[in-house]
Amino acid sequence: MTDRPLTLMAVHAHPDDEATGTGGVLARYAAEGIRTVLVTCTDGGCGDGPGGVKPGDPGHDPAAVALMRRQELQASCDVLKISDLEMLDYADSGMAGWPSNDAPGSFWQTPVQEGAARLAELMRHYRPDVVVTYDENGFYGHPDHIQAHRITMAALEMTTLSPKVYWTTMPRSMMQRFGEIMSEFGEDMPEPDPAEAAALAEIGLPDDEITTWVDTTAFSGQKFDALAAHASQGENIFFLRMGKERFGELMGMETFLRVQDTTGAATPENDLFAGLR
Repeated sequence: MTDRPLTLMAVHAHPDDEATGTGGVLARYAAEGIRTVLVTCTDGGCGDGPGGVKPGDPGHDPAAVALMRRQELQASCDVLKISDLEMLDYADSGMAGWPSNDAPGSFWQTPVQEGAARLAELMRHYRPDVVVTYDENGFYGHPDHIQAHRITMAALEMTTLSPKVYWTTMPRSMMQRFGEIMSEFGEDMPEPDPAEAAALAEIGLPDDEITTWVDTTAFSGQKFDALAAHASQGENIFFLRMGKERFGELMGMETFLRVQDTTGAATPENDLFAGLR
């Protein structure tokens, strides 16, 4: 045993991603005395600008948006009590199919080995016991999420570390409920075409395939406040419309797929650090 604290490293694509999928575990483990390290890969410059101005529209300044989102990210980290924030500062690639996907310097255009080498250095520095990122499809197909997955898995291969590794996911039972919840809050979703419907049906995992269910109910208020810290993107953060109480009722469980483990901890598990303490 050493005096080094147990460490969780979450690798996310954009400012606000840390709160959406892992805000609960980041807050919970920080409260338990675990060092929490957030690596944010892009600058978020393809987000909404002041007044909700969209990328590509007159008045949208990616550099100014990136600066604003950097400040919001720090506020979110303060809410979640994140120990260390590291930013790789690649240019936001935008949603799948946007011209910004092909822009020189965008995260999507960055060679995987280049990004992985930078992340591997951070892993060697922090020596995480647990690493969390997205699955191969970036959960829902966003180019930057896919790239974050790729550089994380490549970075792990570059080090001699053997942390527990998790990919964020969601039970299909919850995915089915989202349509009902959005209708409850007056969100009219257009009927997807068959290809989109098939893609949506593949998001998440069957409940019995999820390895790790972490109860973060006690920290749902912090998670909500961390999301709210990203005020410039509020139009895109549906969960904020629920209000804190309803949000806490629905978003108190965070789920993961364990893909690397040397502890032998049995699954399903209710703790990312099962077998480590």
